[in-house]
Amino acid sequence: MQNELLLGFIVLYMLGTLAIGWWASRRVKTTADFVVAGKRLPLFMASCALFATWFGSETVMGASSEFAQHGLLGVIEDPFGAALCLLLAGLLIARPLYKLNLFTFSDFFRLRFNKAAEVTSAFFMVPSYFSWIAAQIVALSIILQAVFGLERAFGVLICTSLVLIYTYIGGMWSVTITDFVQTIAIIIGLVALTVDLVLQVGGFEQMAAVAPEGFLQFFPDPKATDIIAWFAAWMTIGLGSIPQQDVFQRVMAAKNERTAVWSCYASSVMYLTIAFLPLIICYCGRMLYPHLLEDDAQMMLPTMVLQHSGLGMQILFFGALLSAILSTCSGAMLAPATVVGENLVRPLYKDVTDAQLLRIMRLSVVGVAIVTGSMALMRSNIYELVGESSALSLVSLFTPLIAGLYWRGASATGAILSMIAGMAVWLLTVFILPEEPTDEQSVWWHIPPMLYGFAASIVGMVVGSWWRPERRVDAMGSITAMAERVNQ
Repeated sequence: MQNELLLGFIVLYMLGTLAIGWWASRRVKTTADFVVAGKRLPLFMASCALFATWFGSETVMGASSEFAQHGLLGVIEDPFGAALCLLLAGLLIARPLYKLNLFTFSDFFRLRFNKAAEVTSAFFMVPSYFSWIAAQIVALSIILQAVFGLERAFGVLICTSLVLIYTYIGGMWSVTITDFVQTIAIIIGLVALTVDLVLQVGGFEQMAAVAPEGFLQFFPDPKATDIIAWFAAWMTIGLGSIPQQDVFQRVMAAKNERTAVWSCYASSVMYLTIAFLPLIICYCGRMLYPHLLEDDAQMMLPTMVLQHSGLGMQILFFGALLSAILSTCSGAMLAPATVVGENLVRPLYKDVTDAQLLRIMRLSVVGVAIVTGSMALMRSNIYELVGESSALSLVSLFTPLIAGLYWRGASATGAILSMIAGMAVWLLTVFILPEEPTDEQSVWWHIPPMLYGFAASIVGMVVGSWWRPERRVDAMGSITAMAERVNQ
């Protein structure tokens, strides 16, 4: 009976999500409404949208299981790196890019460099989302399988269709309004479960007293390999997700420049605090039910709630979990679809009306859903899927973006060479370097492949800009002057 009631709640929740998406779709009249919510979001809604960017399966299921097994050093990438990314987005990109009134990061590459840089960046940006979206779909299907015994293939189909429908009809308005509602559900559900479990284990003092040696260690041991791995973990999402389209769209949806900047700061604080709740919950579960770690660690939280809590707590937890995953998945699905429509399909036609562009972007959402749903059927490890996504954008897009914003000497040749060199070296080292190098091997074998790719992207930018310098930026002037040109 309890399972039937929980199933009924999940069905109602999903139907409610679709209803919100349909209601939000009435606000979509133009491409700007679909892509950046008409640039009308107040501070709190913009902050909730940014907070929900990554607060999904990776945080609730992936990072919490990593924390339960490896302590603080196991979760530097998320939530610490993710919170760093939101902070840096406010410091580095929100103010200059908001002035340009653009739809995508690739639009900036066209304006700052040239058409070739725009297309190259789009080709690298779009695939970086596929693993990320697939991870969210995998998480939803795993939950439906664990709770109701639903075959995984059907779970993938249901979850992909749900996110596709409300993202297709409402775009960023659907994403933003559902993010707002889902953030409230996340906070209520996770706070209630955290309080309940902390009281069960005897409070925070007891939790700290029984922690294994080194479990709460934040800084790495003074070994070169450990220090390198620690910095790499910070960089994966901390730097790698700065040039991602979902962050850009949520920042650009703010009602003004000041709101865009402060929503980044507010969401960074929200993420760092709220993302610690599933870590605390999982640690309490480790104390109360250590046998759950012996199976699939990323399913520890859902299994613990199902087996050791009442219906009310189950509803609160799964409401929070569904909210986290759906909010992340919808924004991630919209982001590459926007790039495909704006930077890859639109240039193929001469005079595209706004209505036609809106149709192109909606069809792009369908294409992204098909690709990522197919990936979700073939892969099952959430943490690995998420790591692949962030590393790809770090090695290809971060350097040309920051150089384009802050280095007047950066040229189009440098930007393109940076993207290609970073990606090529990353793929090469992934193939060459062992997954688990031994202690006897040189420190060079212990450096993560993405750091080699990141270094190659920097070298590519410097060499390319020296080899073929351009004076276009000097003619255009500063970012402020660029903004004036765009908005005339």
